Amino acid sequence: MTPVSKKKSSTQKKVQVISIAIPVYNEVENIPLLYDRLKLVLEKLPFAFEIVFVDDGSDDGTYAVIQKLREQDRRIKAISFSRNFGHQAALTAGLQYATGDAVITMDGDLQHPPSLIPTLIEKWQEGNQVVFTVRESTADESFFKKLTSRLFYRIMAASSKTPVQPFGADFRLLDRKVVASLKTLEEHDRFLRGLIGWLGFTAIGVPYTADARAAGTSKYSTRKMIKFALDGILSFSATPLHLVTFLGLFVSVLSFAYGAYSLYAFFFTDRTIPGWTSLLVTVLFLGGVQLISIGFLGEYLLRVYNETKRRPLYIIKDSLNIDTPR
Repeated sequence: MTPVSKKKSSTQKKVQVISIAIPVYNEVENIPLLYDRLKLVLEKLPFAFEIVFVDDGSDDGTYAVIQKLREQDRRIKAISFSRNFGHQAALTAGLQYATGDAVITMDGDLQHPPSLIPTLIEKWQEGNQVVFTVRESTADESFFKKLTSRLFYRIMAASSKTPVQPFGADFRLLDRKVVASLKTLEEHDRFLRGLIGWLGFTAIGVPYTADARAAGTSKYSTRKMIKFALDGILSFSATPLHLVTFLGLFVSVLSFAYGAYSLYAFFFTDRTIPGWTSLLVTVLFLGGVQLISIGFLGEYLLRVYNETKRRPLYIIKDSLNIDTPR
């Protein structure tokens, strides 16, 4: 009797891959600490994983540290920019070159706790395509930063129809479908929190407490925070332009009213005593309105100018184990 050979099941489930995309800039002391904590968490999970570091033009030896880690762990991938292109550009590169079924983005300063990764994955397995984190508090956050952050999110909520989670962070999990859709958006002045909300996929939030930086100092200066806020507001809202229009109409109404009063005072009263105060206040007020209006128009025009140049968002100087973007 001829023995019947057993065929291997063709329905054997493929092991899913989780990508961790981490933009870093001058984080030479934090990289080894972050890697150790990530490895401790990820190796307990029933998934394959890869860690994609994006070095945003560091000048303190950060990329050399990543290269040494790569010699120990072949699951590490890395990209090195030719110069500092900014946090949003580095995040974009991480998403473009990550190959996992889900991609988790996080910062390299250990303020985004790796211990939260299993929770993000659990929410993803429940059917959520975007799992974002909501920062409840930060260990070393200043009063000024907390105040400006609250103000920014209130302005975004009032001026834009695109949902942007208050106190959201760039610590999130994105399903492969979300990443694929995000890669079709080619905006230069990027505000990823708004772009992801604009896509409209099923999302859920997970609260967390941000730890203090393990080492080094924050790379987000006041100037960078202002630019980040402007990119968010101007990319997803035309409210500043509407405000300029309404302000112009309001000033015009006041001007006509004051003109009518001046004519009345000149012809029917004797109260036309020459004075420089009202004239000076009026000129300064109108000059301020005009400068603010021109400033808003200039910011929008600058973004149009950047888009028409079609320059790449970043330039890669070197890479480790990077494949063609999926």
